[in-house]
Amino acid sequence: MIVRTLKLKLTKKQEIQLNQWLWNLTSIYNWGIKKIEFNAKDNIYFSPKTFQNLLANHGKKLDIPSHTIQGTLSQVYNAWQRCFKKLAKKPKLKGQRNKLNSIPFPDPLKQPKDNKISVPGIGKIRLHKQEIPNANIKCGRILKKASGWYLCLWLDTDNKFKVKETNKTIGIDPGFSTLLTLSDGTKIENPRELRKGAKRLAQAQRGNKKKLVAKLQEKQTNRRNDRNHKISRWLVENYQTIYYSDDNFKAMAKHFGKSVIEAKLGDLINKTSYKSKVCGRSFKPINSKFTTMTCSNCWSLTGPTGLSGLAVRSWTCSVCGTHHDRDINSAKVVLKTGLGTSHEEAALRRRQESPAFRHGEVQIKIFNYVYI
Repeated sequence: MIVRTLKLKLTKKQEIQLNQWLWNLTSIYNWGIKKIEFNAKDNIYFSPKTFQNLLANHGKKLDIPSHTIQGTLSQVYNAWQRCFKKLAKKPKLKGQRNKLNSIPFPDPLKQPKDNKISVPGIGKIRLHKQEIPNANIKCGRILKKASGWYLCLWLDTDNKFKVKETNKTIGIDPGFSTLLTLSDGTKIENPRELRKGAKRLAQAQRGNKKKLVAKLQEKQTNRRNDRNHKISRWLVENYQTIYYSDDNFKAMAKHFGKSVIEAKLGDLINKTSYKSKVCGRSFKPINSKFTTMTCSNCWSLTGPTGLSGLAVRSWTCSVCGTHHDRDINSAKVVLKTGLGTSHEEAALRRRQESPAFRHGEVQIKIFNYVYI
């Protein structure tokens, strides 16, 4: 399943209609939020289908397709389910500061023809020309952004691309000044899109130009997404096995704030992960504990530590005398730890497949250690 986003060329009549839909769907969304909240206090709960059909007869009254109303209620239901399972916070009501900006179309759509696509309740809409894979469109969603109206299509296909035939294995250390550092010495610098556009954004905010502010923020987000897509694809194309340091970016953001946010490392790791699965690559996390202070040559804990040690970008091991670049050394430690873990897993798998292990004739204890 992949998603393609197409920019729309709406007529004035279609734009007025979609804005009216958003107004009515906002009321439906807020009604659904309060409905579940108040009924939960009385221990009254709904199944997903029952909740979607609570407004079954309101489609004709509001001049909105009934399945679009059901899609909005389904969005509300899923938001509360995540809250009840303690996976997310309590869903908020939509309003002026927190606008509803999407219209769901849960039914399958037909493939566009002549740069036009048919949408239930609206008719044919013109699109900006873009290549779309020839696959079944499972559902769609219209988005309203600062730069215009967009249509997101969920296509029933895999986003496969050509990769090199290689057995290369690499370790990755994420960072801020240097976005990624690879164990082979390659460094990918951080473009810092947020700081480069901060001056123009501040001017628009001081001038109270809300539409311009929204457009500038959207451009920054698009640049970061584009950068992460290109880097993740390059990694998947060139390396068979990728080990990365599994850092807690939420905790790091409390200390470093904007540096973590503009790097968007969590998004980069997620993009690399799903592309690796599609292309048959191996992408594995490695515990980041002690990776900075560990010498990649003799495995001694002699490196810089703590917040004060962040200023130390190169150091010399006091045991073996090897001089290290801080980031490259961390990437090498991640790589060696990953290789050791993979050897342990393979050895355990071979032992479990042996007849002696299956019949209980041998008792084996596996300890956590690293092959150097």
